[in-house]
Amino acid sequence: MFSKNWLARFARPAKTISVVSISTVCLSVVGLGAPSGGAFAQDEPGGGGDAFELDPIVVEAPNQAPAPRPSANGSRRSSAPASIPVATPVDAAGPVKPTGETGLQPDSLNLNSEAESGSRLGLTPFETPASIDIISNETMVERGQKTVHEAVTQDAPGITWLGAPGNGGGSYSARGFDGVNSVMNLYDGTRFYVGSGTLTYPFDTWSAERIEVLHGPASVLYGEGAIGGIINVVPKKPTFERINRGEISFSDQGEKRAAWDSGGAISDKVAYRLNIAGTDTDGWLDQNGDFKNLMIAGSILYEVNPDLKITLSNDYGYQEPLRYFGTPLVDGRILSGTRFNNYNVNDSVVEFRDNWTQLKAEWTPTENLTFRNTAYYVTSDRHWRNAESYLYQPVSNDVFRDVYIEILHEQEQIGNRFDASLKHNLMGMKNEVLVGFDVNHVDFKHINNSPYGGSSTVDLYNPAPGRFLRVDPTTPGFKSKLNQASVFAENHLHLTDTVSLLAGLRYDAPDVEKIDLRNPTNSFGKSFDTVSWRVGAVWNPFENTALYAQYSTGTDPVTSLLTMSVAYDDFELSTGRQIEAGIKQRFWNDRAELTLAGYRIEKDNLLTTDPFNPALTVQVGEQSSKGVEAALSVKVTDTIQADGNLALLHAQYDNFTQSSGGTVVSYAGNTPRNVPEQVANLWLSWAFAPKWTARGGLQYVGSVYSDYANQNERPSYTVVNAILDYRVTEKSVLSLRGFNLFDEVYAQTGNTDMWRLGQPRTFELTYNIGF
Repeated sequence: MFSKNWLARFARPAKTISVVSISTVCLSVVGLGAPSGGAFAQDEPGGGGDAFELDPIVVEAPNQAPAPRPSANGSRRSSAPASIPVATPVDAAGPVKPTGETGLQPDSLNLNSEAESGSRLGLTPFETPASIDIISNETMVERGQKTVHEAVTQDAPGITWLGAPGNGGGSYSARGFDGVNSVMNLYDGTRFYVGSGTLTYPFDTWSAERIEVLHGPASVLYGEGAIGGIINVVPKKPTFERINRGEISFSDQGEKRAAWDSGGAISDKVAYRLNIAGTDTDGWLDQNGDFKNLMIAGSILYEVNPDLKITLSNDYGYQEPLRYFGTPLVDGRILSGTRFNNYNVNDSVVEFRDNWTQLKAEWTPTENLTFRNTAYYVTSDRHWRNAESYLYQPVSNDVFRDVYIEILHEQEQIGNRFDASLKHNLMGMKNEVLVGFDVNHVDFKHINNSPYGGSSTVDLYNPAPGRFLRVDPTTPGFKSKLNQASVFAENHLHLTDTVSLLAGLRYDAPDVEKIDLRNPTNSFGKSFDTVSWRVGAVWNPFENTALYAQYSTGTDPVTSLLTMSVAYDDFELSTGRQIEAGIKQRFWNDRAELTLAGYRIEKDNLLTTDPFNPALTVQVGEQSSKGVEAALSVKVTDTIQADGNLALLHAQYDNFTQSSGGTVVSYAGNTPRNVPEQVANLWLSWAFAPKWTARGGLQYVGSVYSDYANQNERPSYTVVNAILDYRVTEKSVLSLRGFNLFDEVYAQTGNTDMWRLGQPRTFELTYNIGF
């Protein structure tokens, strides 16, 4: 239960507040003790005055006398952030950056950079009473993070990836909650409704200006499906500054990749941006290990006048991911002779095509009034044809394959989001208010070969792939239509020069219609409605220090709204609530940035088994989590930079039963599946000589359970990456990268019978050049 006195801790005046004392406060708020299992190391705040003024936009570029025209980033406020300095000499090796494009800093928490994901009012993380991470493009380039899941899990606290080709790469675990129905994926602030637990775009980081991660419930901003948090990929925007940048790379696993980024002025009112990236590889598996992808993102900006900007963009993604679903366990472990085997069939298929078109307009008729509108149209076509389940048979020492599954998705979404914001004085206090609405329509068609018949047996060490067994025909299964409408509002009130309040409210009304094409009696319609809200406070007791606390609510669907069955038509949305408190701070003469947060989340209306009828599913379960998250970025010396984060949590089912062998079993007190309770990342960089920089990264993920009973545990793992950069010329860098340097054998995801393994040790040579 939440303490009624949680805010009183921050109401007492104090002459000095140390990082240690604030850490103690956050820990005591959530009541979190030391993690179980022993040691971790195992296998200008708002200024004064009544006038509401914006800082001028100033973008500086080296070797240029006048300041260039500012980038058109689609934001109404783009003041230059006061981030910590880059921790390397001018001639040290590093990413080739477009000059003055975003104002974001690599190797920094970017606390004073505007974030889109924590509020629609253009607040910075320092001003927002919530945990927000900003991962810059430069950081992703430095660390060789080509995919969204690599960047998010290696750079943001407490996020882990549930990697599998089946879910398209968009499934994560955060703060004790997992899956695409609890951790929402956004592209440029827009959500794409998920069908069958699958999200396939965006996947490549090359076109991303930054990735923002908001931890905890975010339904007040984005609607149902975000109790664990959101991941927002913000694409690069058109710019009037000329940009040309390219990269090629080759790895010892046969991977070949090329990427290009171009932008600039077409005329004095029109600018463009074009990003292309593609990968082709033979892969690390002995058979059927190849994969490839292509991403094309283009946008055009038209500045009608200084007050009106219109941007048209189109993003296309094509993927043929690795067609690998896992390796069978033998006595609960992976045998060395099976690590590089793929037990899928020869004619397997995993293929995704996504297209995303947006038209955005921003009009600022006065200094304090802004209107924004985003209209969008998204399509996604997906195809799977695989043998996806592998079970080791000890008597015959071979592998039984079944679940010969073929599925196709045809999905399209059209929608519009509008908001208006006003800055004004309210009874002598500065105030910002925003109101808006969001509407969209989704058509979804599901085609499959259910009940997925077919089976075969292959050798454990030398599996003959064979071909797909088509026992059941692949035919249309059902169609779904989703109509969603919502209204939302936010308010940011400056009570004093050092205290501000942020509040938000949202009403959602999704309406679902499902048409069963095989059994029309299973067709149904369902209407939902839900209200989400939050209220938080930020106090700046000192310059560059922010203490905050927030209470927020959220909702999750019990399953995907597009694919829910008639058995769930009487169920309501799952509801949740979170209390969070923490500190954000810049210190040591601006050489360091720190964030520390403590939280507790409760979620109810889970699906569980009726204790009196195990064949019947009911909605009464409860789940909770509490934990702490910390991130630190330090410029140790002029040549050494350290960045790290740590997440410790305790998650459990509070009320949850399932039928096991005909008996109802309670799993109350057990840890939810796929939820690690310790996650840590560390990055170090050292510019040890002119033109040379060495970087090292460590990722630790604690053990997780594959079952409700907590009997099957996937072990913790530690992955180490290393990078050596050499600046060949002023605008080009040659990098040698080693991923999983110590060749750790680890499972990214899995179940009680098989694990999907991460990539083995891989070396890569990359050349990055700018013009």
